[in-house]
Parts: sequence; C-alpha cells; structure tokens
Amino acid sequence: MASEVLVRPSGHHFFVEDNESILDAALRQGISLPYGCRSGRCGACAGKLLAGSVDYPEGLPKGLSPEDSTQGLALFCQARPTSDLEIEVEETITGDLPVKTLPARVVTREKLSHDVMLLKLKLPASERLQFLAGQYIEILLKDGRRRAFSIANAPHDDEFLELHIREVPGGFFTHHVFHEMQEKALLRIEGPKGTFFLREDSDRPILMMGGGTGFAPLKGMIEHAIASGMNRPIELYWGVREQQDLYLDTLIHQWLESCPWLRFTPVLSEPSANSGWSGASGFVHQAIVDQHKDLSGYEIYMSGPPPMIDAAKTAFSALGLESKHLYFDSFDFAEDHETPNRDIRS
Repeated sequence: MASEVLVRPSGHHFFVEDNESILDAALRQGISLPYGCRSGRCGACAGKLLAGSVDYPEGLPKGLSPEDSTQGLALFCQARPTSDLEIEVEETITGDLPVKTLPARVVTREKLSHDVMLLKLKLPASERLQFLAGQYIEILLKDGRRRAFSIANAPHDDEFLELHIREVPGGFFTHHVFHEMQEKALLRIEGPKGTFFLREDSDRPILMMGGGTGFAPLKGMIEHAIASGMNRPIELYWGVREQQDLYLDTLIHQWLESCPWLRFTPVLSEPSANSGWSGASGFVHQAIVDQHKDLSGYEIYMSGPPPMIDAAKTAFSALGLESKHLYFDSFDFAEDHETPNRDIRS
C-alpha cells in the first residue's frame, strides 16, 4: 500500500509505492527534493522526519550517523516509509528541467594536466540539454553501470557538454577515457541531475570551495555569473596537491582581469620543497577559516571529496554559517566500489 508524504514548509504531498525510496517517488511526481549521489553517502538529501517512520532495507546509510537518525534526520534517497510521513526539507526548482537520456559524441579529448582529461560531448543537432550551472550528467555504460560527472560549462554555452575527468589508478572507466577512448566515440548520457546549482535569488556574498576536479561545477557557476551580469562578490578557493594540478589557472586569471568582484585563492596540500610556493598550503577549508572569522552572512558552495566536505561542514558551522546557506556536491564512490561516483572516480 502506498504511503502519503506531506512536505513542510511547502505543503506539497505525494505518494510512495512499496519498495520505492522517498526521493524517487518525489522526483517521479514532480516534487524536487535536494539530492546528490543518490547512494546514501553524501548526505545532500537529508531532511527531518516530523511524523511517521522509515526503514533502510540495506541498513543505515553511510551518510547518516546513528545520532542523526535518533534526532529525526533521514536520508530520503535511501529511506522507505513504513507509515504515512510528514517531513521537513527545502525543495528546489530543478523539477521544471526534464531529465533526458541522449546519445552524445566525443568531439574533444584534451589533457589538461597529467591526470585530468577534458571531454567535450556533442548532442544530436535536434536535441538540447537544459541544465542549471553546477548540475551533473551520468554516463551510461554498456554493462549497466553509471559514471557521474559534473558539467563544467555554463548553460548559455551549451554547444558542447564539458567534463573534467581525473584518472584514478586501476579505475575502470577513467582508464578507458585516458588510454582507449577515441574522438568520435559514441556515449549515452542521462541528465541533468543533482541539486547543486547556483542560486540567483540571493544578495549574499559567495564563497566557493573546490577540491581537485571539484573545480568543474564551480567553473560552470562562475561562467554563468559572468554571462548573466551577476556581480555579487565571489571568492574561489581551489585545493589541489601541487601547483601543476591547477589545470585551468590561466582561465581563472583571465576572469580576474575582467571581474573585479571575483577573488581567487589556490591552496596546495603537498607543495614540493623546491617549488618556491609562497601561497596558501594545507587543507583548503582551513584557508577559508583562516581568512574569515564570521561566515554567518555568506552563501557557500563546495564540491570535492567527502573528507573535505565533512571537515568544512563542521568548521563552517562553528563560524556561524547556517546549513540552509550551504550547498555541496560530495564526489563519493560508485556502488560497484571500483570507482568514485563523482568527478574523482574511475
């Protein structure tokens, strides 16, 4: 029997069928709840249970601690209702964009650094993929597996879909991209997906923090801000191991020349001893903490590996940032455990 779910504060309601997750049911009925990895790891789909109960068929998800569960939090991408529910979660606006499954041809393979490949994908002439700056697509592999990658270009510049793919040693898909894939190869994609996108209905200054290829969705957001004439202050922090890993540093400096509202702080976690690096080093989130003693007035976007996201959540909360002004995309591992599920995956 279907369970009815009432969403607060919107007042929307929908029905969840047996063995269906709350998130899947909501999206199926046009209710746009936040989500990211859809595997129960990143925590982007978390919300509060105000009434009713849920179950997790495969056990408590990794992204939900027993303490959080006890306090009434749930991960809606994995939770199955065991009764009618009343939940509290902020809805998003992505429901108006259709999710499509489309063929896409590889028109460009370009190494941006020793371990990052730029792929540009071309859709059929009769098709267009509408997306919001920061969202991602999934590449559908022939064996049924999926690989998710953030869209690195802005929505207005959609002749191609731009992906930044990092090679992971032993990775199934990234090995193919780096060593076997040829230009003109045909792929199947599905998207757009995710609720990590640039919010334009706010006047708060913005902090953006990326780790590794977590720069990709932030690039799309900044290019959208430039194209749309948005002039809210944006501070971009990009954490990588060494200076050579700042694979689009030249592009960022071009932005800086024409955008007085943009600041950039690169952060190296492992600068080589002979590099002469005099900039910020260590953890990228710590660079933000060092330069900002009060984050209560900011809006923050962050994308990258889960340890970075988790550490930043705690540190930023301690400086007054409210969770409703924090948006993140955690690049976690795929279900088959061979490759991460987002841009650092194989």
